[in-house]
Amino acid sequence: MTVRLRPHHLLCMLTFVGKGYTAAFTENYIRIAARLSEGEDILVVDGPDDVCAPMLGEIDHHCLCDSVTERDMKASGAVEALLKVPVAPGASILPDNDFLARMREAFHAGSIREGCQRCEWSPLCTGIAASGFEGALVVSPAC
Repeated sequence: MTVRLRPHHLLCMLTFVGKGYTAAFTENYIRIAARLSEGEDILVVDGPDDVCAPMLGEIDHHCLCDSVTERDMKASGAVEALLKVPVAPGASILPDNDFLARMREAFHAGSIREGCQRCEWSPLCTGIAASGFEGALVVSPAC
């Protein structure tokens, strides 16, 4: 199977520790983290993705807001620059050990965090990165 992620969720997955907007959102994201840790690939999508799914039925969810679309564009550009591969809708990414190590190193250094600007979770993510990503639920797939 494939996990569908919008570009800024490539950043969020690095620091996801089981906290989220609602219980349904968090439970869903925990299942997605497990799938990624088992080696499922990522399909980059435009707009709401598998992480957003529980929010789409809520009134005033932010998944379609211009600010989130802007966050996707910034994250896509930063990740493309780092990995030297396209990160546009339709791109496929394998979240293997090399991918996660490179992404986390750049995230910790702040070089791919343009998409994190004005995000309410940014302070939490900064702390998780500073701890060496302790407790992050997306881990390298077992060999």
